[in-house]
Amino acid sequence: VDGENIKREIPSMEGVYHFSVDMLEDEIKELTELGIEHVLLFGVPDDEKKDCCASEAFNPEGAVQRAIRKIKEINPQMSVICDVCMCEYTSHGHCGILTDSGYVHNDKTLDYLGKISLSYAEAGADMVAPSDMMDGRIAAIRQVLDNNGFENVVIMAYSAKYASSFYGPFRDAANSAPQFGDRKTYQMDPANSNEAIVEGKLDVAEGADIIMVKPALSYLDVIQRFKDNFDLPIAAYNVSGEYSMLKLAVKQGLLNESAIYEAVMSIKRAGATIIITYFAKDIAKMLKNS
Repeated sequence: VDGENIKREIPSMEGVYHFSVDMLEDEIKELTELGIEHVLLFGVPDDEKKDCCASEAFNPEGAVQRAIRKIKEINPQMSVICDVCMCEYTSHGHCGILTDSGYVHNDKTLDYLGKISLSYAEAGADMVAPSDMMDGRIAAIRQVLDNNGFENVVIMAYSAKYASSFYGPFRDAANSAPQFGDRKTYQMDPANSNEAIVEGKLDVAEGADIIMVKPALSYLDVIQRFKDNFDLPIAAYNVSGEYSMLKLAVKQGLLNESAIYEAVMSIKRAGATIIITYFAKDIAKMLKNS
């Protein structure tokens, strides 16, 4: 986040914080000591910096760009991944450029996703992770990166991103709830697993290096189908609602803390080779103590 001296717990996500860039050092050192080698960054700009085209997302001095540089300064070996989306940065809370009638304009949005990705690469990101679900975004981003000398920046595609109720706490964290309507016109129907395979094939054909399923725990079957159908690393995003449910259940004494390990292990068992989770530090500590 913008500002200074900020380490602010997110009310709906116990143990997860907003950080200003100047407060990253202790966190990155702790992650390094725990053996965590990869971080995924999301930017949360101040409301007055939001506009119709998410210009703060590709500001070279934006919070994410400064965070990338700071993390690389603290630990040059830390792999930095950046979420590429516009919803946190737009005044309307949708993931792209809107038409006059209020729909997201797919093709116009691609230009901005390319700008954002390039900005992160220029700041030193190792990987970009487009989460917007626009058609053709992987090919568009790949072309922009390659044309500017960033052929080695990896693209992790949110290939099967469902219109899920489990994102609730994250929308609180990112202040990114849509100002009107919802995201069902560009995110996927939770009842449809066949579409996931179609979307995965498209992203692979466009040049994705990693494909992702999001959420994870309610979509273990989709993770398994990805593993069976694609010869690429499969990522799964253990999202905010899944995290907060388990944290609350453990805090209330309804579940033992070992339920956290069991849940995350099920994602691995389903076929994920990469797990994105807010439980990363919890799991790392459990593994160190086992």
